[in-house]
Amino acid sequence: MERWRGKVAIVTGASSGIGAVTVKALANAGMITFGLARRVERVDELKKDLPAEAADRLHSVRCDVTKEEDILAAFQLVEEKCGGVDVLINNAGQLKRAVSVLDAGNTQVIRDVIDTNVVGLALCSREAFQSMKRRSVDGHIVHINSILGHTVATTGKLNVYPASKFAVTALTETMRHELRLAGTKIKVTSISPGLVRTEMPPSTVFAEEPCLEPEDIADAVLYVLGTPPRVQIHELTIKPVGEK
Repeated sequence: MERWRGKVAIVTGASSGIGAVTVKALANAGMITFGLARRVERVDELKKDLPAEAADRLHSVRCDVTKEEDILAAFQLVEEKCGGVDVLINNAGQLKRAVSVLDAGNTQVIRDVIDTNVVGLALCSREAFQSMKRRSVDGHIVHINSILGHTVATTGKLNVYPASKFAVTALTETMRHELRLAGTKIKVTSISPGLVRTEMPPSTVFAEEPCLEPEDIADAVLYVLGTPPRVQIHELTIKPVGEK
């Protein structure tokens, strides 16, 4: 991580779970870190968990990734303050378990999941790439994907969440080829965890199934960022021991 010290990272969905742990890890590693979230006060509270020097490197930005104007404003703010972004962690995600794909009146739920998990990710990646390209930066884009982006669980009630994560898997490969054909050395990585102890799944599932902790995923983010420039971790799948 030494080569990223003093560089700029953006993390979406930074107010809780994987995003909250990741912004702290990046700030501790020496990166100027912008946590994008709707609940910015929760990002600000994370500074209490950091040493003073790292806390000064963590900044909150109000942003709803389902709104393009919020995304554009957030990236503009980062550019004005620090010149641009070097690392993007696409972590924001939605899972609406209570509503099935075929349920009546579920249109808004479907749109919310797709707009967050797919469209928001694509737009943030676009803005990050444009920032890196303008400054000739060999940056890194990391998508927090899911094992449900590679297989569909038989439990039902996952709505379009697996479909959205399959889209992230495809987008990762699509972006890799676009970056290659553009002649850049910008990396793109998909990290696909199994069940993680966050606010997203119902709490009862953690008593029934083995799970990962958000810190495990933040460690994976640091690992892929720390690889040499010649190495691209394209897909990293992480499962808890004992997962079915």
